[in-house]
Amino acid sequence: MQTTIQKWGNSLGLRIPKSFAAEAQVEEGSTVDLSVENGSLLVRPHRARKYTLGALLKRVKPRTLHGEVSTGKRLGREIW
Repeated sequence: MQTTIQKWGNSLGLRIPKSFAAEAQVEEGSTVDLSVENGSLLVRPHRARKYTLGALLKRVKPRTLHGEVSTGKRLGREIW
């Protein structure tokens, strides 16, 4: 599909046809990642990574493991 880049304030805007938006699972307000690859604009839906505790703990190495850190006295109804 061919479309036209248009001026939008001090920037340029690209309208995304409804069918393309639906297929890419984006809607108004969606966050996208924009990059240039080999001279072409690439727009991808931003997908936040989902981490599990187990996956994060597997990445802990002895050199990055830190001891306990004092955060001061408790405040309010905190329990230590």
